[in-house]
Amino acid sequence: MKITPSKINTFMFFKLPLGWWSGMRVISLTDTTAIVKITHKWINQNPFKSMFWAAQGMAAEMSTGVLVMQEIEHSKRKVSMLVTHQESDFFKKATGTILFTCQGGVEIRKAIEKSVKTGEGQVITLISEGVSEDGVVVSNFKFQWSLKVK
Repeated sequence: MKITPSKINTFMFFKLPLGWWSGMRVISLTDTTAIVKITHKWINQNPFKSMFWAAQGMAAEMSTGVLVMQEIEHSKRKVSMLVTHQESDFFKKATGTILFTCQGGVEIRKAIEKSVKTGEGQVITLISEGVSEDGVVVSNFKFQWSLKVK
């Protein structure tokens, strides 16, 4: 299956309903970059009238995970993928629409190729930056992914 934003969003409706109902959507996917948007609304807000940190984390993780899924598909191999560590920083209240961007496609491809050659699992860290409609960085997330060709 060719991975596209539309197919991922449909997949999310059936397999990740919390993401779907929160308003999270993959809006762009290239070989190197994924962009996921999430809009602040009642269902994903905190008591302080901004987006709950976990809703931001969900969108940030999706921007990294969809790139991993795409590279696994391109490799035509069975690859296990698992988040093993996560860190985040928050800079401003997240209101309105936030775009989370990950540009780690090349790094993922190299890690899968290395796992194919060595037979060993690889650990990579992917960064997703959340930016508001005003161009202000509201949060940064780092996800450590473990990838191993089966």
